[in-house]
Amino acid sequence: MADFTQLLRPSTFDELVGQEHLSSEGAPLRTLCEKFALGHSFFFGPAGTGKTSIARIIAKSMDLPFYEFNATSLKIEQLRKIFEQYKNALQKPLIFIDEVHRLAKNQQEVLLPVMENNSVLVIGASTENPFFSLTSAIRSRSMLFELKHISNAALQTLLTKAIQKYELIIDEETQEYLVSSSGGDARAMLKLLEFASNLNATIDIDTLKSLRPNALQAGSSEAGVHYDLISALIKSVRGSDENAAIYYLARLIEGGESADFIARRLVILASEDIGNANPQAMTLTASCLSSVSKIGYPEARIILAQAVIYLCASPKSNSAYLAINAALESVRNGKIIEIPESIKQRNKGYLYPHDYGGYVKQKYLSENIKFVELKNIGYEKKMKDWLEIIK
Repeated sequence: MADFTQLLRPSTFDELVGQEHLSSEGAPLRTLCEKFALGHSFFFGPAGTGKTSIARIIAKSMDLPFYEFNATSLKIEQLRKIFEQYKNALQKPLIFIDEVHRLAKNQQEVLLPVMENNSVLVIGASTENPFFSLTSAIRSRSMLFELKHISNAALQTLLTKAIQKYELIIDEETQEYLVSSSGGDARAMLKLLEFASNLNATIDIDTLKSLRPNALQAGSSEAGVHYDLISALIKSVRGSDENAAIYYLARLIEGGESADFIARRLVILASEDIGNANPQAMTLTASCLSSVSKIGYPEARIILAQAVIYLCASPKSNSAYLAINAALESVRNGKIIEIPESIKQRNKGYLYPHDYGGYVKQKYLSENIKFVELKNIGYEKKMKDWLEIIK
């Protein structure tokens, strides 16, 4: 039985479909490879979008020995054997680690010295942004590249190649279903095609639907609509329109959107747009995220709907969002002020607030700077009133 995903895997940047921002002539990633100047890099993006293929293309382009691992089963001794093997070699190996966000801290610590001296090239891949799980030392020594869902046009190009290569008979309507139901996932499309071709060289839409009744779409068959739908959901919740929000939630669910992805966006919204006007919103959405990841569809739709309606009906405040952005901008613009002696680690003259009934006036900033503007909305008004009273 032919493995379509392996036999059709691209071996050069020109053969790669759907990631033109990385693979086209003049793209930074490709240029760095062609100049043998690529440093440690991490790729993240949806499943089936070419992360492993790109790692293999890099190894071939830069003429590097290729070693592939998965972080869930990676043993430190495996790495150390490779490091020792190439210790004094003129050529360095490429270490590719999938599911890199699952790397344990001790595994990252083993990688750090060889990343520092560049005796190996480390490439990682994940469906999640790995920078949130990697140490700052790893992050500072590497670059991050994002992959997108593969467009329908690119999937069609790949499908045409597969049909010609394996002499399959498949009409236009069936091809359209195969592409649109794969949600930008090339591997999912090729696997469905492979299974169907094992039944009959003439493939029809009924056969495909019997193998995969539901679309794997990421919200829609077009990446642009996918982002429009999640944007519409967020803006509807922000605008407290519960009916619009539920409608867009239904569109996303029916389109095959990941329950985890929707829940993560709701957690962000709870903090960014509701914040301390209703602190319980963060607790509820965090619980929603945890629940849907364990339960999945179809029941996850109910949990998501409850969270969406709750967020719509919550008072809104973006004061936390504005405050941290203002503070970050200040720091990035060079506003680095001295920490008062009384609140440093070896403090001199620090007044312990609990000895004064919970609050005592003292200096925490050596200059008067204001970033936080609490609003007279919901629970945030109580917080604002309390701070005004004690001060």
